[in-house]
Amino acid sequence: MDGDGEELTAQETALYDRQIRVWGADAQRRLSKSHVLVYGMKGTVAENIVLAGVGSLTLVDDRAATEEMLSSNFLIPPDENVYSGKTLAELCCNSLKDFNPMVHVSVEKGDLSSFDVEFLSKFDVVVVSCCTLSAKKLANGKCRKLSKRVAFYAVDCRDSCGEIFVDLQDYKYSKKKQDETVECDLKYPSFEDALSVPWRALHRRMSKLYYAMRVIEKFEEAEGRSTGEVSIADFSGLLKLKKEICTAQSLNESQVPDSLLKRLVTNATEFPPVCAIIGGILGQEVIKAISGKGDPLKNFFFFDAFDGKGIIEDISPK
Repeated sequence: MDGDGEELTAQETALYDRQIRVWGADAQRRLSKSHVLVYGMKGTVAENIVLAGVGSLTLVDDRAATEEMLSSNFLIPPDENVYSGKTLAELCCNSLKDFNPMVHVSVEKGDLSSFDVEFLSKFDVVVVSCCTLSAKKLANGKCRKLSKRVAFYAVDCRDSCGEIFVDLQDYKYSKKKQDETVECDLKYPSFEDALSVPWRALHRRMSKLYYAMRVIEKFEEAEGRSTGEVSIADFSGLLKLKKEICTAQSLNESQVPDSLLKRLVTNATEFPPVCAIIGGILGQEVIKAISGKGDPLKNFFFFDAFDGKGIIEDISPK
């Protein structure tokens, strides 16, 4: 994600004029050269990336479109005759091409765990959602094996809550401080390393959503469930696992409220306003990672529509 390469065309300069005024021509040139992979068409993950003017966007989601998905993903055409027989990625691809014809949008098929390091090396940014705990760890680990730095994001929306995890590895960027430009350096842990931090080592006001998300992920993993398959019928088992994890982690169970866990599994469908907020934050973070402009998020972001708060938590091994 360097700044070398061809200048912006007249068409690009005209289309992205407002963005160039905000973050400069060099940042827009980096965006126009970048290649982004989005695995899992979760709500509004992709359209903000397309609107920013990346060079190419590759979508992967082999699921068939359902009426339930239609309620939270406006990229799916409402006509069943149109989406019948097509994968979710194929349907979203057609819609995204209309958002910004200058971005090359394509579709790949396959499971996240089947993509090797060579395949991932084609991208500057990898965004994953709708995948299991082990799949997130595996994909992040593969990104870290590459000779170049690949920005990695894991996104999860459950009912009225959302989470973003960010791994930019060893990330250098610049920001304005008063009248001068300051060079900054941030070191990010992997998803696996971040989750390995003992709960008793986290600060006392840690987002309760962090703990709740981890309990649900662990339950899905233990029961062999796909993401989003846990329902209210599993609530008693979820509470049992919560108690076991809290005991093992020396954490008071009140830090993982039963009411929050219940809310996250009662309604498995995505809440469109939350998807829009998470998608907007993600789009801005991807722009920062590619352009090298502005303070990036480190390394978790949580949003709960019940209180309307967005919380950033830096969870890193000491």
